Amino acid sequence: MIRGRGGQAGAGWRRGVREGLSTPGLVIFGSFMGFGSLVHGSGIGLVAGLASTLTCWALPGQIAMVELYGIGASLLVNALAVWLTNTRLMPMTIILLPQLRIGGGIGWRHYVAAYFVAITSWAVAMRRCPVLDEAERFPYFMGLAITLWGISCVATMVGFALAGRLPVAVTLGLVFLNPCYFMLLFASDLGSRARVLALVAGGILGPLLHLVDPDWGLLVTGVVGGTAAFLADRGWRRWEAGHG
Repeated sequence: MIRGRGGQAGAGWRRGVREGLSTPGLVIFGSFMGFGSLVHGSGIGLVAGLASTLTCWALPGQIAMVELYGIGASLLVNALAVWLTNTRLMPMTIILLPQLRIGGGIGWRHYVAAYFVAITSWAVAMRRCPVLDEAERFPYFMGLAITLWGISCVATMVGFALAGRLPVAVTLGLVFLNPCYFMLLFASDLGSRARVLALVAGGILGPLLHLVDPDWGLLVTGVVGGTAAFLADRGWRRWEAGHG
């Protein structure tokens, strides 16, 4: 039994690495190339930019850090902005971890896995893990996430080295590859009504709330749109149960 699980773990790891080297890895590489170029333009330096990828590995928070540094914001303001931007990772981690644990227990390795939760690794794992055997899920996620993390670090350095050789529009476009890919991943899963409702609510509320308050519009869109989609889906389920 132990040998069988070991074989499954190895298979899960290799599957995760292969996944990381395919489309998600290409998207991550393009996105962090754009980030590396932004780091160069901000004057923050390669060491600090690469350190943010190594330790933070959350592109929206890293972009906020670079932008605030560029306008001379204080360290406290910068830290608070990055913290607020990355709070979304906490509910994502809470949702993902039950997919990774075996036997219901939480150990030190799950805290390690929590560090590697990012928008792309989370989105891909949430689609793949439910169809994998339990013994494959954790090594699959770690293989996927560590591969994407390594690609991000390399891409940050490449983008920094190529800064100035790419048009500004291309650099900004590369940064937005990641959220676009994330959106398409969930748009492709039309079998989940809650996700469809969340995408529709975000698509409607996002532009409107951005016009009202560009600083807080995105955050309010996530809270209000996600809550509305959850409540609508739950109400829909209750109605179906009562009329089924």
